[in-house]
Amino acid sequence: MEKDDFRKFGREFVEWLAEYMESIEKYPVNSPVKPGEIKAKLPSNPPAAGEPMDRIFRDFQDIILPGITHWQHPGWFAYFPANNSPASVLAELLTAGMGVQGMVWQTSPAAAELEEVVLGWLRRMLVLPEGWSGVIQDTASTATLCALLTARERATGHEANVRGLKVPLTVYASTETHSSVEKGVKIAGYGKENLRVVPADEKFAMVPGALEKAVREDIRAGFRPACAVATVGTTSSGAIDPLAPIGRICREHGLWLHVDAAYAGTAAILPEKRWILDGVEGADSFVFNPHKWMLTNFDCSAYFVKDAAALVRTFEVHPEYLKTGVDAVVKNYRDWGIQLGRRFRALKLWFVIRDYGVEGIRAMVREHIRLARLFEGWLHGHPKFELLAPVDLSLVCFRLNDGRPEEALNTLNKELLARVNASGKIFLTHTTLKGKFTIRLVVAGRTTAERHVREAWDIIRSEAERLL
Repeated sequence: MEKDDFRKFGREFVEWLAEYMESIEKYPVNSPVKPGEIKAKLPSNPPAAGEPMDRIFRDFQDIILPGITHWQHPGWFAYFPANNSPASVLAELLTAGMGVQGMVWQTSPAAAELEEVVLGWLRRMLVLPEGWSGVIQDTASTATLCALLTARERATGHEANVRGLKVPLTVYASTETHSSVEKGVKIAGYGKENLRVVPADEKFAMVPGALEKAVREDIRAGFRPACAVATVGTTSSGAIDPLAPIGRICREHGLWLHVDAAYAGTAAILPEKRWILDGVEGADSFVFNPHKWMLTNFDCSAYFVKDAAALVRTFEVHPEYLKTGVDAVVKNYRDWGIQLGRRFRALKLWFVIRDYGVEGIRAMVREHIRLARLFEGWLHGHPKFELLAPVDLSLVCFRLNDGRPEEALNTLNKELLARVNASGKIFLTHTTLKGKFTIRLVVAGRTTAERHVREAWDIIRSEAERLL
């Protein structure tokens, strides 16, 4: 592509994206295509000769766009958000255009030093302990794997990296913990059988007494407890595990405590919600995702550790071709995680924080929490709807309940969810809580306003009335 064509199509693409952001409501939030429909429209073999960009872009609009689920749609109430913002998108454009690869300080000094500074900003925004160090991972799943690997090394005196596991190590997490913990336990070599699932209480938070009991039983049985994972904002219900007592148990028995706050961590920038991290100073590592609720497009996961030396010792390798003359005085983030090659993720986070300011981000989070409370109030005011979990932040868990048997209620709510999503105007997802089919509504999208939450309630209520 010639430079003039690059300028031409660059302007066209930015104009298209600007229009997309302004008119995203015209699209069905969830893609209506059937399995295999997109593949059927694409050729099996690549083109022998290059094709003009206008044709490629037209195929993008005609073939690819209909198969996109629109995460930035104001009717997106599913899973958790994967927000973006204009500032973040522009930063990503610059990053892609420069082709930055920040594996060591020397390969892009600005990438390394900006990451260090911006993670310092985040630490202060969340009031995390002084002395903690941060690094950007791609996702919370990767950060959790890093925590499990570092915990494994500390528990074995850094012998596992050299000789492999010689004694069985155990990991502890609640019934509500994210599935990435189980996956990480398998990848890190603990073995799925050595993952202990700790009961949760009536609010779906880990029971500290049950954790301590499980640890003591494993010690008596000859196991070596290595790591516990606590969650701030569980995926199914948004539950907040009690970090202070969990931390005390971990310190007493020498466990590494990792805190997963992937979705909810952003809320801790609000002084009135900082309580969700009470006791976090007892943790060894902590992760939250700016690419969820902090307006930074995927992927950008902030991972903090109390003992950076333990993290680096777990991952560092020193091949001759990566050595530089400044290694002793800089942070080479290749040694802070699994990847060698690293994207310049810090730039988009820097753009976002500077564009919105801390108060701008706080205002958005407060509004989302207000809207979730508003929706909660409508549920309380309706005789046929039931709230199934506390609403601490912006996740609301509920179901339709007209008194029929439990199994029939599950079937009823599955049908309600299917009908709601078939509208194309909103998209919700489900979970199960204590065996009950539960509908989840998360208010956390940048473009979501009160009118969209009211529309969601109108659709849910109307479909419920039709079913009953």
